[in-house]
Formats: sequence, C-alpha cells, structure tokens
Amino acid sequence: MALLIRGGRIITATDDYVADVYCADETITRIEPSIDPKSLPPKDLEVIDAAGKYVFPGFIDPHVHIHLPFMGTHAADDYDSASKAALAGGTTTVIEMICPGPTDEPWDAFETWKSKADGISAMDYTFHMSVVRFDESARQQLRKIVGAGVASFKVFLAYKGALDLSDEDLFGAMKLARELGVIVTAHCENAEAIDAMQKSLLAEGKTGPEWHGASRPPVIEASGVHHICAFAELLGTHVYTVHTSCEAAVREALAARQRGVDVWIEAVAPHLVLDESYAARGDFEGAKYLMSPPLREKRNQEVLWGGIKSRAISTIGTDHAPFRFEDQKQMGRDAFTMIPNGISSIQERVDLIHTYGVATGRMDLNAMVDSCSTQAARIFGMYPRKGAVQVGSDADLVVYDPGYRGKFSLEQSHSRVDYNAYEGWDRIGRASVVTVRGRVQAQDGQFVGTLGRGQFVEREATH
Repeated sequence: MALLIRGGRIITATDDYVADVYCADETITRIEPSIDPKSLPPKDLEVIDAAGKYVFPGFIDPHVHIHLPFMGTHAADDYDSASKAALAGGTTTVIEMICPGPTDEPWDAFETWKSKADGISAMDYTFHMSVVRFDESARQQLRKIVGAGVASFKVFLAYKGALDLSDEDLFGAMKLARELGVIVTAHCENAEAIDAMQKSLLAEGKTGPEWHGASRPPVIEASGVHHICAFAELLGTHVYTVHTSCEAAVREALAARQRGVDVWIEAVAPHLVLDESYAARGDFEGAKYLMSPPLREKRNQEVLWGGIKSRAISTIGTDHAPFRFEDQKQMGRDAFTMIPNGISSIQERVDLIHTYGVATGRMDLNAMVDSCSTQAARIFGMYPRKGAVQVGSDADLVVYDPGYRGKFSLEQSHSRVDYNAYEGWDRIGRASVVTVRGRVQAQDGQFVGTLGRGQFVEREATH
C-alpha cells in the first residue's frame, strides 16, 4: 500500500518546512510542496491529512531492555507489549541490550534475544551485544555477531561478579572493538566501590530503597566515565556513555572530548524529569523509581537539558526495564540490592521530552528530533535509512499532534508493568499516526497494525 501524508510541518534535526510526503515500497519516494493524489497510482493509496501537525522521522530508542533476566525473574514486557507501547509513543526502532550471564555463550545469547523479537515485534529492532567475559571463544563469537549486523558492544563497569569485566578484559574488548570498527557503549560506575558501599550500608541496617542512591553517588559514575574514556584515549576506540545522569559524569565526558576522545553522551528520560526524592518515598514506594545510575539531585536535570539543547549530549533513550511493583520489586523488601532495577518509559519518552523539554522552552523541535532519532541513527550505523525524512529513507514517520492535551496514566499504557512512574502528569502532544516502513501501525495511542511486521536492522560498523 502507498501512503501520502499531506500538508504536514516536516521537522528534522536541521529543517522545518511544510510539504507533502509520498511513500511507496516501504520508503519515502517523493517530498514536494504539493503532491496531487490524482497524479499517483490510485490503487491502495492511503491519504493522511497532516495539516496543523508535525511530521517527524520515526523515533529511535537507543537503550531498551525487553528480554531481561534479573535475579531469578524476567522483565514484565515482551516484544508484543513493548513494541505496541513504543509505537503508541512514536518510537519505530529500538536498540535492545543483549545481557548474557558470564557463563553463557555470546552467540547463543544473540540468537536467544533475536528469537524473542523475530516474527513478533511490530517495530524494527537491533541490538547492542554485552561483553561480560573475554576469552578466546568469546572473542571469536563476538566477531561473528558483528558480522551478523550488530555494530556495537556494551560493557559494564558495575554489577560485580555478574556483568563487570576486569581491566585486562576491558582492554581486550575495546581493542577488538577498535579493530572491527564498532562503538563501545558503557555503563559507567565502579563495581568494586559499589559492592563495598552496599555491604557497608546493609551492615548498618540501611536496607530500604532510599539508600540505593547513597551506594552509587555521582563521584562513582564520574570515575567510571573517566575510566572508560582513558581506555578509549589509549586505544582509539569510540565510546558512548549510557544513561549519563549527573553533572559530574557529563563534565568528565566533555573533558575527554576536549582531549580528542571520540565519546558520545546519552541521557535517559527518567533522569530528565524524576529526582532522588521519588526513590525516597515511604512504604517501599521508592522501589518503583529504583534504577542504576540512581535518580539524582534535581539540579542535575538542568545540566542534562542544557547539554541536549546545545547538542553536547547526543541522544535521549529510556533504559526501559519494566518490573512489576506488586511482586517483582518486592524481592528487595529486606535489601535494596535485591530490587530489580528499572523504570518503564518506552511509551512515554517522546511525549515527556515534548512536554517538559520543548513546551517549556528548554529545547526546540529540531533538537528533539536530533536527540530522540537522528543522532541514534548516525552513531549506530542506521542513517539515513533511519532518523531522516528524505527520499530513499525508510518510511518510518510520526504525524504528531501538538494540540493534544491529556495526562500520563497506566490506563493508557501498553507495557505490562502495574504502575506508571509519571501517573497523572500533564501531557502536551501525542503521536497521531505512526508508520513503520510505510504501514500505519499506531493511531492516537492505539495499536492498529500488525505484530511481526518489525524487521531486524543489520548495521554497518562505521567507527
């Protein structure tokens, strides 16, 4: 089916103009000031009136967890619920973290994670491959995974004994990444320091979720950013600091960039709008807001917003990691270290940024598109197939209604979590029509498309 979107205000990372967009064979075929439907083949033509609305490139979430084992349980979503949630919020492509255990085989993990999406996802998807061990067998499997189209690694400077690497293995993994031309995304903290601080707090009887932040303060995150950037400077590897949460960590990354390190910075939606007071809520309510790095002092939010506006911070993801409050979060009733980490935001991200970023004047629409779509496509080897409104790009488009007014609520969520971290908050704007490669998949917050339409996006190693 062909698609004609008429009269919309097209917003890209750099442009802002009114035009018609014609899509056929899953790609954008024509962009012109006015396209007469009578000039087009009449068969199976869908026409969408976008007058008074924005037309964005499909949004890309560069950091999600969908299939996520965690301390004996699994994240609440699968690709059925998560892709519906993403599309309802205007996200048409996600990059999921593959997180195997240290005894798992990397290739088996890649096949497992991919099998969870193949034939089910309604959105397009790709992966970051976590490196949690680095012996000769793992090295060869990582080469094979890169050859299969996964052009980014993930390393953890956290989670001692589970996901962290020794410095020797970190050096080897980053050296391999440089050789293969893939970027290394990094969870920047310090596994040893966090482990020691957690043990100390628990020994003092400080077991509630309000102590999670104290176990991994900003200086720990900043030291992790410094550490990964030092290795990148030594080896020439390109690196990307995920869920960068605070001024101290941002400053370390920018200082490295000034020295010539190829480092990109990611913020995530929860850190932009939630602060540490949420994690301190009584009656264990704070467990709903527990994530790592933790929510920070409110003053850090303006640093993050300012970095996005100036484009010093490249991307906004979610670190979507959905765990139910009524049973899964309860695992940590006696020790905050046992609370599954994560906040569900895959559906809310774009509207949160429009409501609390654009509508408040913290950033403009071009910066919103750049940080929520285009930069992720550029950094991770998908541009201009993704993240662009131009002839030849995939017809992933979002017709966005800036006049919509509503509230964020669990009732409207497609995720399988049992709470909404932004319940009752004002919401300005929403995705009116969302297409994946030219097919309408969501309208006005409802999934109207086809499960299984999503495709695995093979990416080129470009770093």
